[in-house]
Amino acid sequence: MSFSPSIAGLSAALTDLSNTLATPPSNAFARLGGSFLTRLPAAPLAAPYLVGFSAETAARLGMPEGIERDPGFVELFCGNATRDWPADALPYASVYSGHQFGVWAGQLGDGRALGLGELEHDGERLELQLKGAGRTPYSRMGDGRAVLRSSIREYLCSEAMHHLGIPTTRALCVIGSDQPVRRETIETAAVLTRVAPSFVRFGHFEHFYANDRIDALRALADHVIERFCPHCKEADDPYLALLAEAVRSTADLMVDWQAVGFCHGVMNTDNMSILGLTIDYGPFGFMDGFDAGHICNHSDTQGRYAYRLQPQIAYWNLFCLAQGLLPLFGARHDESVRADKAVEDAQHVLAGFRERFAPALENRMRAKLGLEQARDGDDALVNRLFEVMHANRADFTLTFRNLARLSKHDASGDAPARDLFLDRVAFDAWANDYRARLAAESRDDTTRAIAMNRVNPKFVLRNHLAETAIQRAKEKDFSEVERLATVLRRPFDEQPEHASYAGLPPDWANSLEVSCSS
Repeated sequence: MSFSPSIAGLSAALTDLSNTLATPPSNAFARLGGSFLTRLPAAPLAAPYLVGFSAETAARLGMPEGIERDPGFVELFCGNATRDWPADALPYASVYSGHQFGVWAGQLGDGRALGLGELEHDGERLELQLKGAGRTPYSRMGDGRAVLRSSIREYLCSEAMHHLGIPTTRALCVIGSDQPVRRETIETAAVLTRVAPSFVRFGHFEHFYANDRIDALRALADHVIERFCPHCKEADDPYLALLAEAVRSTADLMVDWQAVGFCHGVMNTDNMSILGLTIDYGPFGFMDGFDAGHICNHSDTQGRYAYRLQPQIAYWNLFCLAQGLLPLFGARHDESVRADKAVEDAQHVLAGFRERFAPALENRMRAKLGLEQARDGDDALVNRLFEVMHANRADFTLTFRNLARLSKHDASGDAPARDLFLDRVAFDAWANDYRARLAAESRDDTTRAIAMNRVNPKFVLRNHLAETAIQRAKEKDFSEVERLATVLRRPFDEQPEHASYAGLPPDWANSLEVSCSS
């Protein structure tokens, strides 16, 4: 689709955009039919206003510069405009099931999200979804709304993760309202427009498996294969190849998360993307002081989704996905051996998670330490660093960023990293071993530092930074939301003018808690 690039043509461009989204069928997933979704308009949002807008995401969707300034933009992306759409083109909520905190929860679904449609630009097709757009048939006891604080957090983290190079859904905009929403306290409503190639989750497959809907299960798998991994069709077993793709992308995502100290908080199977995207930002967090057992979700009283357990949980979730796909495996085998062979083949594919994750994480950690060549003892060196960091609760992001300043010749550059450790003796012992390891590398200190700073961010979305932006937004000052988003779009750059965003968190940050209540 194309839009007029002139400011004068914004209204026409917005009309074109709305018509495109409301033209059935405007979404490949929606074409799967009524077994997969329910169509309904968004609930009215009173007096909506723009809180945050990603011009970068808008450009990726082919929208003209300045489109957010047209009043119709807010009406469209809060969902109000969808009330005038034809019945066969209304937004939709999809049904899925899943395991929540390790327990089968049965039918779930988009309880507060509506698929808005799909846009194609520069050969890329992306789905748009309104999060917080009101009750759906899958809301259970919920009100279908999102609140301002969680919407701002997801908007900012979507930007942060993308620019860290981590696969993620994106966010186009946050629309706020003074409409009250009850959580632990009375808050205000917001709608986040998020963008992704697909919002299909592990739980979609679990749902149709659990309901013995093998026809729908096959249709869903065929949709994902056709749309996102057509090469799977050439495999001996296309559905087993689809599982292998999920294993690969999920293992890679776990490497990305662990390497930057990111904790998701709610790694339920219904929050796992079939494409290996970071999805459903709820009680997430980037660690400040390193704690291998860090639990970012105040609601996770058992610590199931602690930082150190995330790869293990991802592996467990993949088993659930494999079970959901199991009836499709081995279609070319004789019926008498099909079931046993399907299980055996699935187990073999699932074993690929550890085979991919472990060496990939090792390589990433070498890069974070500026090591070009793999040598015996590197794993022990990395593990010892984490042990010292854990014992001292050394800041995760600043430790790795400041290690780039160490010299392999002497201790002259140790101070920025060393000062993060209360036990200076323990750090010195490790740093001396690290220096000895660097002596075996051919790169000089300057070249190594440049390489390390390309993989160790200076800026991440710390909870206290998000909280400051949220508190100002509650007072209708949205400038900090956009200022912080701008900083997070250049996480590896020095940005001396924004040095305060890279400092240690203030003492009051220790009292911040995030939970499933959003």
